[in-house]
Amino acid sequence: MRGRSIIAAAALCTLAVAGCGSNSSSSTTAAGGGSKSCVAQIAIEGPLTGPVAVLGQEQLHFAELALKLDNAANKTKITLDQGDTQLNPAQATTVTQQLTANSKIVGVVGPAGSQEVEAVGPLMARAGLAFISGSATNVTLTQGKYPTFFRVVSNDRVQGANDANYIVNTLKPKAVMIVDDQEVYSTGLVGFMTPILKAAGIKVDHESVSQKVTDFSSLVAKVTPATSVVILPWQVASNAQRLGHDLAQQHKKAVIFGTDGLFSPGTFEIAGSYVSAFGPDITAIPADAALVTAAKKYGSFGTFGPPIFAATHVIDEAIASVCKAGQTPSRANVLAAIKQTNEPTSILGQPISFDSHGDNAHGKFFLFKISSAGKYQLVG
Repeated sequence: MRGRSIIAAAALCTLAVAGCGSNSSSSTTAAGGGSKSCVAQIAIEGPLTGPVAVLGQEQLHFAELALKLDNAANKTKITLDQGDTQLNPAQATTVTQQLTANSKIVGVVGPAGSQEVEAVGPLMARAGLAFISGSATNVTLTQGKYPTFFRVVSNDRVQGANDANYIVNTLKPKAVMIVDDQEVYSTGLVGFMTPILKAAGIKVDHESVSQKVTDFSSLVAKVTPATSVVILPWQVASNAQRLGHDLAQQHKKAVIFGTDGLFSPGTFEIAGSYVSAFGPDITAIPADAALVTAAKKYGSFGTFGPPIFAATHVIDEAIASVCKAGQTPSRANVLAAIKQTNEPTSILGQPISFDSHGDNAHGKFFLFKISSAGKYQLVG
């Protein structure tokens, strides 16, 4: 996490010395190879409106920031189309059909949710279009079904084990309630966490509720005095906030433990709760200081934006490398270049390279606890 951010360095060099470019192994100071222009079109799929629009807008802003800095550093002319999925697989399918029909688009950032990747993966594969998510973490996504899919964050096998072991070893509950929200992301995490909890002798009450439910009083009524932790592998932070209020109204003392989908400062802020995250708090990484300053013009942000910055940067660098080789960017050569990504560090404070399945070989998860002031504090 102490490594210098590639793009921060590139941005600062651009300001200080004309022609100074990224120091990534795949970048170039003149991506087009002299006077030749490097022009390409990419797109982002995200929940730009709807119940988690605050996260989608954060992702969009970080994609725009990465594109701006990369274009300046690499002398490229890459533009960004926008596709609003609303975290809905059906909507994501419609958006993807539109994107794949546009032959000018050579890479896609997103979509955000694992259920969306499941919906659009076959369409992207048939089109030969590379897409990189900064937040879809279900393990099955990189088991060969979607050969053009990549992610810059780790998967739920890592998250599930990390979270469950922290609960076992640090919180030491006798009984927990774990509640899925009937989406593939959620049920997958339940599957990884439950065996670890049960193996430790913890009583597990597994409940299920739709993402569309907003009254959790009946669910909270099932929380027994012995249940000291309520585990929420959810994607809608406002729902977790409501459940936290319902716990308080019924005088239940159980601590909420949320997975990465609930990392949303300002929306989910129940004091004493825990939230895991696939990305670090970049405000705590000294090498990212210039990026933090640049990003603040969009307002406050959490951990959903920086991985999208990283994903956009990977595509931008792939395009730059194609142009440097004297080729015109296409879906095929950009996909091939993405597979060769080997960044020694990134905005996330860790390297990025992909294994043969599209997983980031260096991904990991982080754990935060919410203070009485609603601040997310790193604890693991």
